[in-house]
Amino acid sequence: MAVRSVLRMGDERLLRISQPVERFDTPELHQLLADMEDTMRALNGAGLAAPQIGVPLRVVIFGITANPRYPDAEPVPQTVLINPVITPLDAEMDEDWEGCLSVPGMRGLVPRHLRLRYRGFDARGAAIDRTVGGFHARVVQHECDHLDGVLYPMRIRDLRDFGFTEELFPGQDINDD
Repeated sequence: MAVRSVLRMGDERLLRISQPVERFDTPELHQLLADMEDTMRALNGAGLAAPQIGVPLRVVIFGITANPRYPDAEPVPQTVLINPVITPLDAEMDEDWEGCLSVPGMRGLVPRHLRLRYRGFDARGAAIDRTVGGFHARVVQHECDHLDGVLYPMRIRDLRDFGFTEELFPGQDINDD
């Protein structure tokens, strides 16, 4: 297990479409997941996608209880999600502030679906099928975007709603690094 370096916006590997995982419950997959977990925890992330550490596989992890980067966020269960498929449940969208470990020190106002269903597999290949909303839905969409080479700034509608955290939220102790 190790804390891995997180690729930053501008690295072309973050723009690639990731490949599906074909074999579950392997030592290599478990090692990847352990490294992702260590990296996410070390950086106070709410989630992490394999491409962010240079692994072009359709693997994301996410989960949050208390997190200094998202002090008002509702809890999201710790989840390993492999080969995800996301289906919005309706057209209702919401804009909220997002940050990203690959875009350190910045935040942007990003539109996301409020409610969705996601399906995929856990590390052993067992099916996952959940219907979620709110912050949980936002985190899933953000992490799964990484699998398709999309970073949150690409979704911002108005670049006046994108900037350095310390400038957007002066006096607040929100760390994105």
